[in-house]
Amino acid sequence: MALTQEKFHTIDDIQTLPEGQRAELIDGRMYMMAPPNTVHQRISYALARKISDYIDQKKGSCEVLPAPFAVFLTQDDRNYVEPDISVICSKEKIDEKGCNGAPDWIIEVVSPSTQQMDYGIKLFKYRTAGVREYWIVNPLKRTVLVYDFEQEKRTNQYSFDDSIPACIFEEFNITLADLLPQHT
Repeated sequence: MALTQEKFHTIDDIQTLPEGQRAELIDGRMYMMAPPNTVHQRISYALARKISDYIDQKKGSCEVLPAPFAVFLTQDDRNYVEPDISVICSKEKIDEKGCNGAPDWIIEVVSPSTQQMDYGIKLFKYRTAGVREYWIVNPLKRTVLVYDFEQEKRTNQYSFDDSIPACIFEEFNITLADLLPQHT
């Protein structure tokens, strides 16, 4: 009996999707993306703004780029992601198409349809691609999982009420509850 063969996709397949349709590509497998809800957008915006303000205040060179923003994690045509927030500190990685290589810090805001991707597939992929820090923000549980891939010292789970230390910026902490409206 013949086994069905799984079709592998490339970045060309992502680029030929109909206008407005979004997908990510990990190791040649395409994952369709649903539009984010309001809570997701509030959290993403608040975090991006807070991180950008900190970088500006410190006159840093890192850049904060929210989704949709193309990240070509590896030097192949089988990996393409659009993290909710990418913090990139190497200007040479950024061109008109997106980020070529691993961002320094990635934040994903979990929705019910993305849990398997964010907690499993992306966690492994981001780590092996060279991302230095990865946050998984879960609005339903009001938790933030912080992965310090560089030193492992600050890998931990936090609540929205905790002062959460950023790994790549030594003196920077975020209390998510302070950034969001009460009903979020």
